[in-house]
Amino acid sequence: MLSHSQAVPISRIEVKSFTIPTDFPEADGTLEWDRTTIVLVQVSGGGQHGLGFTYADTATATLIHNTVVPFIEGMDAMSPPAVYMAMWRRLRNLGRPGICSMAISAIDCALWDLKVRLLNVPLVTLLGQVREAAPVYGSGGFTSYSGRQLAKQLSSLGQPGHSAREDEDRPRHKARS
Repeated sequence: MLSHSQAVPISRIEVKSFTIPTDFPEADGTLEWDRTTIVLVQVSGGGQHGLGFTYADTATATLIHNTVVPFIEGMDAMSPPAVYMAMWRRLRNLGRPGICSMAISAIDCALWDLKVRLLNVPLVTLLGQVREAAPVYGSGGFTSYSGRQLAKQLSSLGQPGHSAREDEDRPRHKARS
C-alpha cells in the first residue's frame, strides 16, 4: 500500500461523452429536454484508475482533452489540490463558470477517486469524517411528468438507505468508513 507522501504520476487521462435519451421529455419549469449528456473522465496512475463525471455539453469533453489533459499528465495524483490549482491557472482566461468549472469538477472527482484507490481507504477516512450522517436529497419532480410518474419517481426516495429525521424534511444517509 502507498503512503500519503509517495508521488504517483498521472499516467493517463481518458475522457468520453455520452448523450442519453430520457424516458420521457423532462422539464423543470424553466427548461425542457429529452436527453442528457454526461462527460466521463478516467484518470490512471500507479496501476489504479479513478472515475469522475459531470453533466455537461460535449464541448466540455473537448476542452478537457485538448486543453487540460496535456497540461496535467505527469502531475502527482497523490496531490489533487495541486492539480486542481494547476487546472484553474490553465483555464483562467477562459472564465471560471460554465464548462471550465464542469471540466475541473469531473477531473477533480476522478483524482480523489484514484487517490483513495491508491491508498485503499474510503474517501470519508481520507478527508476526515466530521459527522456521523450527512443530509442528501433526491433530484426530480419534473413538471412535465404526469401525477403517476411523479409519485413513482418521488416515492423511490423513501427506499432503504434513506430516512427522515423528525426535525427535517430531508432524507439522510449515514457515512460509511
